[in-house]
Amino acid sequence: MNKRLAFVGLIFAAHAGLAVSEVQQPVPAAQPASQSAFVAADRLESLASLSKDSLARRKLDIQDWKTAEGARVLFVEAHELPMFDLRLTFAAGSSRDGDVPGLALLTNAMLNEGIPGKDVTAIAEGFEGLGADFSNGTYRDMALVSLRSLSMPDKREPALALFGQVLGQPTFPEESLVRIRNQLLAGFEQQQQNPAKLASHDLFRQLYGTHPYNHPSDGTPESVPGIGIKQMQDFYARAYAAGNVVIALVGDLDRQEAEAIAAQVSSSLPKGPALPPLPEPAKPVAERHRIEFPSQQTHLLFAQLGITRADPDYAALFLGNQILGGGGFGTRLMEEVREKRGLTYGIYSGFTPMAAKGPFMINLQTRADQSEGTLELVRQLVRDYLEQGPTQAELERNKREIAGSFPLSMASNADIADQLGSIGFYNLPLTFLEDFMAQIQTLTVQQVKDALNRHLSANDFVIVSAGPTVDQQPLPPPSDKPIEEPIGVPEH
Repeated sequence: MNKRLAFVGLIFAAHAGLAVSEVQQPVPAAQPASQSAFVAADRLESLASLSKDSLARRKLDIQDWKTAEGARVLFVEAHELPMFDLRLTFAAGSSRDGDVPGLALLTNAMLNEGIPGKDVTAIAEGFEGLGADFSNGTYRDMALVSLRSLSMPDKREPALALFGQVLGQPTFPEESLVRIRNQLLAGFEQQQQNPAKLASHDLFRQLYGTHPYNHPSDGTPESVPGIGIKQMQDFYARAYAAGNVVIALVGDLDRQEAEAIAAQVSSSLPKGPALPPLPEPAKPVAERHRIEFPSQQTHLLFAQLGITRADPDYAALFLGNQILGGGGFGTRLMEEVREKRGLTYGIYSGFTPMAAKGPFMINLQTRADQSEGTLELVRQLVRDYLEQGPTQAELERNKREIAGSFPLSMASNADIADQLGSIGFYNLPLTFLEDFMAQIQTLTVQQVKDALNRHLSANDFVIVSAGPTVDQQPLPPPSDKPIEEPIGVPEH
């Protein structure tokens, strides 16, 4: 993981299904290629002429209004390319499944499987023939539905008409449900051979108990076979209502055109209000859980409750975590566990702020016969970091790196649509991005240390390991040239 990835994941990490490998990662949903690749040849410059200064920040003039049906709209004009990105964010993630895990995912996956007069193939061919791209996905907090299209009226209008039908008139065909359900069931069987998945699922059960974040976004082998068309139709009617969506729109449009698009999309949705807020989870019991799994490596997962998306300590925790383990090479965890001892291929930490308290997680793989020593080492490294805080040098270096990567979080219209969707969904200030950067640059060592200690404790971790029971070996002492190289590419 690098600084660019960590920052792009800054807002939309909450979209993730939150499997082990997804902590602090960018949005896992399919995204169109970056528009920044479209550069006129006569504007290319030689590498020698490039400045060493940070990239210029893209100024966003965010316009905000509500449709007649109650949908919130955030819009940014961007006329560099004849395209636009439309992203709808619904409070319709797996945390809204109730007692039917997988309901939110199946409902979202079925949206583009059929509309009156068109099956899934005809829908796909319709978008493709217009040069448009449709995508969708479901995560714990939210469900997304997106459209990228050319902005010329002869392409835009039919693409929006088809998009409106997919959103407003899904037929939920039985044959598609059978196919998707079978795919999920096959995936569950594969997960039984994946220790990372097994550990992740168990971690969330232990961390969240009866809270809606407990179960996996893709449901369970027990729940998915019983989900029927009527359940999906009912879920769609309440969770895909116009009052339960944020519409993000970015591209080659003026305000009048944007208002017309938002009104058209909003009117195609079921009528209804926003769903109620999620409850806050109870503090879990800090315990160790073991999953026996035959392999040469052991997966170690550490987690405790973190923060909500609107927590005022967000910037301080983001910066503090970049130093601890969120920024890849050069972090405390990577240096001590991989570089000095050769115990792992990679170790990462991250906060995932969500509508309710999301997790703070650390994950790694290590040799099975050194797993217990590695576990205690990680716990001690966290304890030391909380007691001492970051150094001034670490703070300044990470401030520079965050500032340098910031422009990349808005390199394309799709990136901006992501940011707008999250700002609207979590009800953040329209100036959030600018405010975040200003806060980062003014934070002191003491402020970061205090924020970390308000939200984390080395004694509060829920820990799950997945691997074999074997005799343990002592850890090698730290060295600039460890005797053993880091273990190879992770098994799973």
